[in-house]
Amino acid sequence: MLLAIDIGNTHTVFGVYRGTRLIADWRVTSMLQRTEDEIGTQVRLFLKEAGIPVKAIRGVGISSVVPNLTDIFSMMARKYFTADPLIISSSLDLGFKIHYDDPHSVGADRLCNAVAGYASFGGPLIVIDFGTATTYDVLSASGEYLGGVIAPGIETSAVDLHRRAAKLPKIELHFPKGTIGKDTVSSMQAGILYGAVDSMEGMVERIQAEVRKREGRKAAVIATGGFSELMAQQSSKITACVPSLVLDGVRIIYDRISKTRRDKKR
Repeated sequence: MLLAIDIGNTHTVFGVYRGTRLIADWRVTSMLQRTEDEIGTQVRLFLKEAGIPVKAIRGVGISSVVPNLTDIFSMMARKYFTADPLIISSSLDLGFKIHYDDPHSVGADRLCNAVAGYASFGGPLIVIDFGTATTYDVLSASGEYLGGVIAPGIETSAVDLHRRAAKLPKIELHFPKGTIGKDTVSSMQAGILYGAVDSMEGMVERIQAEVRKREGRKAAVIATGGFSELMAQQSSKITACVPSLVLDGVRIIYDRISKTRRDKKR
């Protein structure tokens, strides 16, 4: 089995794959203060509760956008699973060309989204990840990574608004009954969430125009990340929702690199 880890700025997600199937997953808060022992103990507890023997984990793949946590999780993998983890980056053979001025600046999560998205849906494709940031990654029909867009995330916008405006409260993020709010909370919910939908749909239209010019046809649009299901319910622009896309990408890249290394040894 493979332990796939997606380390984000807000949350870290663990997933266990048996072959190509995700059989268990867990989400925790990303905390810089945790040690490799705290993380290792927590993961082993998750595995025990799921009935998965620690010895069954034969590999660890890590997608991380938090460099300090990358090192801690790598140490955890070596200490608790005796595994040399595969750290996802553009320096690996991902199977596609990256049209970015500096390929190394593309986040590991975006690379995983691109790999897993194309593997499942082909191209041209737009992958929208609703996380701490809302990212848009664009792939051609042949699977080339064309680039993308980075915008403030939904929760990030809500938290920032609360912090910067003394009288605006912290709110729960769910859609209100209507656009015109009758109180401060519903007014903020409408502005943040319906505003996020309109922003996303406008950005998709802009990206589609460039994709049509280059590829001759529209791209499929898929969503992932913590708010993906909520947003997909509100927009017909999103054709599919895959919350585990980053983990799926870790698994696909891990399998690809492992196969290449085995072939070289023969």
